[in-house]
Amino acid sequence: MKVGALSYAELGTSIKKSGGHYTYILEVFGPLPAFVRVWVELLIIRPAATAVISLAFGRYILEPFFIQCEIPELAIKLITAVGITVVMVLNSMSVSWSARIQIFLTFCKLTAIVIIIVPGVMQLIKGQTQHFKDAFSGRDANIMGLPLAFYYGMYAYAGWFYLNFLTEEVENPEKTIPLAICISMAIVTIGYVLTNVAYFTTISAEELLLSNAVAVTFSERLLGNFSLAVPIFVALSCFGSMNGGVFAVSRLFYVASREGHLPEILSMIHVRKHTPLPAVIVLHPLTMIMLFSGDLYSLLNFLSFARWLFIGLAVAGLIYLRYKRPDMHRPFKVPLFIPALFSFTCLFMVALSLYSDPFSTGIGFVITLTGVPAYYLFIIWDKKPRWFRRMSDRITRTLQIILEVVPEEDCHKL
Repeated sequence: MKVGALSYAELGTSIKKSGGHYTYILEVFGPLPAFVRVWVELLIIRPAATAVISLAFGRYILEPFFIQCEIPELAIKLITAVGITVVMVLNSMSVSWSARIQIFLTFCKLTAIVIIIVPGVMQLIKGQTQHFKDAFSGRDANIMGLPLAFYYGMYAYAGWFYLNFLTEEVENPEKTIPLAICISMAIVTIGYVLTNVAYFTTISAEELLLSNAVAVTFSERLLGNFSLAVPIFVALSCFGSMNGGVFAVSRLFYVASREGHLPEILSMIHVRKHTPLPAVIVLHPLTMIMLFSGDLYSLLNFLSFARWLFIGLAVAGLIYLRYKRPDMHRPFKVPLFIPALFSFTCLFMVALSLYSDPFSTGIGFVITLTGVPAYYLFIIWDKKPRWFRRMSDRITRTLQIILEVVPEEDCHKL
């Protein structure tokens, strides 16, 4: 993940536009692959990714109320739906408040990690290392399991690319983006590794696999009455991930709409709050469909194929730019083997996952392919019937009135 983050640091400082993966693919490979990228982001990746982290939020927020019994799945999904709605409302109401709350939730995330790591280190000092002995014995390594293991591991570190969605809103991006990515990746890597080490000082691999909430299982064994604080902090951490994802990806939809690849309404902002309201709320119904139609693991498999396909493609574009535009200004530059290794790994695992898990990844692949005819139907075909254009204009005007949104240039005149 570090090599991918470093590659995105170069892309973010070389192409100073918001939009992340979409913008880089548009710049390197042209409008068709970029449209397919944002098409899949809208239909699969972002709704499923939001649903996944939201389900974790729903489970942990309910843990203190169901200590002695199993949490009903319906209860988890209902509280998750409330959490998703709150995040959408927050990002629709105020950009500044959303950013401030994100800072507080990041502090909660780090607090949760420290609460887990410190007792784990104390356990190591006491010599509690029995679960590390022969850790891989009895495990049948299978190359067909590599893609899913790769996806789960990559998901744990996912988030390093969100800053690139907001490049135009970052002050001094040439210095801020590489510095923020490098510092955050170091913190995340150290925190993630130490947290898992802490778990294994107390929980065996078999118990870990059976636990629905590993942090709760760990805290109940070591922290006594203070264990109730852990699910609360973890839930707040998940809420922060939900908020950060929606905050960043709404900018992707905004940029794609500005480029003419999504409906015009998605590039408009609220007349008073100056938030990309339509780009935020468009995710809500699709996320709810994902939430109530699948579980956490099936959703994770479903979204990973499309996500890493296009991230690998975007990083491969960095290599292409080195040869196509050698004189391009690059304030931050990585050795060429770094993007080559990362893009090859992503694309190889994506290809292998089609063979190892043809159902979940096959559905993602088919939906990705639907972006090609959609591009020619909605973008290229400029001789649409008059009734279609009138209906489209009428819908746009109606939504403008209901949502109180206008194009950004008009908003600045008000």
